[in-house]
Amino acid sequence: MSPKPINLRSDTQTLPTPAMLQAIASAELGDDTYDADPTVKRFEAMAAAAIGKPAAMLAISGHMANLIALIVHAPAGSEVILDADSHIFHYEVGSLGSVAHLMPWPVTSEAGMLDPQRVAAAIRERDIHYPTPRLLCLENTHNRSGGRVIPLGLHDELCEVAHARGLAVHLDGARIFNAAIAAGVSVHAYTAKVDSVMFALTKGLSCPLGSVLAGDEAFIAEARHVRRRLGGGMRQAGIIAAAGIVALETMIEPLAHDHARARALAEGLARIPGLRVDMASVETNMVYVNHTATGRSTDQIIELLARHSVIASNRPPDHIRLVTNRHHDDATITEAITRVQAAINSIV
Repeated sequence: MSPKPINLRSDTQTLPTPAMLQAIASAELGDDTYDADPTVKRFEAMAAAAIGKPAAMLAISGHMANLIALIVHAPAGSEVILDADSHIFHYEVGSLGSVAHLMPWPVTSEAGMLDPQRVAAAIRERDIHYPTPRLLCLENTHNRSGGRVIPLGLHDELCEVAHARGLAVHLDGARIFNAAIAAGVSVHAYTAKVDSVMFALTKGLSCPLGSVLAGDEAFIAEARHVRRRLGGGMRQAGIIAAAGIVALETMIEPLAHDHARARALAEGLARIPGLRVDMASVETNMVYVNHTATGRSTDQIIELLARHSVIASNRPPDHIRLVTNRHHDDATITEAITRVQAAINSIV
């Protein structure tokens, strides 16, 4: 019989804690579409305070929250400046074009770091021939660079470049609490200069559903209208908000343990012949592993690891991604390294 799989596919694999399940079962509920769910109201106030913005709104997913922000900030036909490796550009099904009707203007980053001068150069002057640039999207932590943290100084400089040219700034902060912990700063420092921010409840915070969109009161009022237009109105949404309350109260500080275990995982995998890990990129809970030296494709490596009961995600053409979360203790990490070693030994 195969051993129980070690699921390192994503921190979205987290299950709600017992306290969350209890909170869901006992939540006071109402109809949120009529602004009548007391648990949602309490959660949104807590979320706004936690993220450092005047107002916040619960959305069913990070994708929806990002899309709502795009629509509120930028009229159809506008231009959005964003990282060519950003989640919004890569993984949100082109909804910024097909739903928000916006023109993406991607800028190349280096290891997830946008160059302020390059961003400034990408913001074109108003011209009848061009779409009007309205919005700069940032991402922190930066997924495709390995979960890297954008330094606060660089983040602030990018915000200043955008604002000086009349653009709003939206932060895809799905893992912004991870970024703040790794950087050793308050999350409010990262949100002070952005016009809106999204953070996910379903990743390291371990909730079963939901993300939060935050900004000033006028922004959130319009966001509620757009959420409804997109079909995102909810009824007894307190069952989602109840878990979010527990997450904000108990799950932020433990993210540091995920970072430490990712580091241990990376160090162990880097010692395996055939695999290579850029240790400088391991700043939070992600480990990107280069498998080029094995001579196998990314899909082949994923299948091989699965046969050894390790679940990873693919980042072709030459990387796999492993993500730690609260379900992985030190023993789990040690066992994962042992299984990966056995898998690679079978082919190298």
